[in-house]
Amino acid sequence: MTAADHGSIPYSPTPGLTYDPSDDIYWDPAALKGEIDRTFEICHGCRMCFKYCDSFPSLFSFLDERHDGDVRMITDDETSQVMDACFQCKLCEVQCPYTVRDGHDFQLDFPKLVHRYKAQRTRTGGVSLRDRVLGDPDRTARAARASRGLANRLNSRSRLHRRFLDLLLGIHPDKDLPRFARRTFTSWADSEGLVSKDPAEGEVVMFPTCYVEHNEPEVGHDTVTVLARNGVDVTCEKGLQCCGMPAWESGDLETLREKASANLDRLIPHVDAGKTVVAINPTCSMMLRREYPDLVAEEDRERAQKLASAVVDPGEFLWSIRDEDRFDDGFASTPGDVSYHAPCHLRAQAVGFKGRDLLRRIPGVRPSTTMECCGHDGTYAMKTEGYEVSVRIGRKAFDGIASADAEVWATDCPLAAMQFAQHADRRPMHPMSILARAYEPDGFPTPVETEES
Repeated sequence: MTAADHGSIPYSPTPGLTYDPSDDIYWDPAALKGEIDRTFEICHGCRMCFKYCDSFPSLFSFLDERHDGDVRMITDDETSQVMDACFQCKLCEVQCPYTVRDGHDFQLDFPKLVHRYKAQRTRTGGVSLRDRVLGDPDRTARAARASRGLANRLNSRSRLHRRFLDLLLGIHPDKDLPRFARRTFTSWADSEGLVSKDPAEGEVVMFPTCYVEHNEPEVGHDTVTVLARNGVDVTCEKGLQCCGMPAWESGDLETLREKASANLDRLIPHVDAGKTVVAINPTCSMMLRREYPDLVAEEDRERAQKLASAVVDPGEFLWSIRDEDRFDDGFASTPGDVSYHAPCHLRAQAVGFKGRDLLRRIPGVRPSTTMECCGHDGTYAMKTEGYEVSVRIGRKAFDGIASADAEVWATDCPLAAMQFAQHADRRPMHPMSILARAYEPDGFPTPVETEES
């Protein structure tokens, strides 16, 4: 018996289609179930996305091996397995031919459907301790700094502590965790005179992201250095928070909206003054540019749309001024060939890989590109149930970036860099860090030949 024998499920959107949590129907379980059935039916017939996360192989296995192709026979537990296997890399939405982005009548967006499912589950069941901890990196970082380095030592050296984190929070004991910097990026920026009380000052304002703010401020330093070297007047803002994606991964809409509102309060004055918002991490630029307008509270929608139109990736901004007289191509040293990994959330924004393209401006650089997902994807690789899966999914990326004969690796995503460092034995540099070093004579061992030399 085939699915057709049970009566076909129309591919057209159901009355329950919405990706807007301000719409009452978004929270209707029956409306969600209709959209899940419709989406599963379309995916069952297409099967283009079998190679990404485990959501689709799980779905196809249930249909083929248990339910004779009948989507309506998928159980609640099986639906939960499919939804929980999605770690929001967004690549299925990038590749899907039936999306809202492409203007298709089916209006599919599988990642947003997963978010809707998790939002309903969280509203009913609450936010777990693990999701509260992982969903608020700012709070975790403040606690880690208060430990005066103890958190870093325990996370990296104590098996007993890591076993405790596994039992209490479900954080895998073998996962390399981000180190917490003693000094935040914003504290450094303030000491450098980059924080101004007048939002009209400067050309761009930095959104450092919680990772650069708390874990790797050096990437922020390098980004400021490169932009300043190219005649860009950079400013910074105090009080910015995490973009909210870690909370939204578990369906915690309330925390996402709180953080988004706080960021809008601090960034909109800069946008109103005509400035560009440079967001360093692709996940965060994606949140500000693509997710905020649909997810924030009704009263913040207009501000979110205004912010979205002003957000850029640092490579994207620098590429936009490459033909201006102020663009500085006076590189003094070169890394030679570079193996570049394209972050999934940069692909989702459809703005190209301008950080990679800028590296070509350094003499002697011929970047090769790896497009596979690294498998880290926010907090997914940190979780006990996600760690080994993330390594398996990332294997193609690890092999791809290593296959190029290049001493220097690059990626715009700091979490991807962590994943490669642990599982491919080399940590990629951010393109802005490569550019910053290439401006210095001793940045890389190979000097750039000039007419004088």
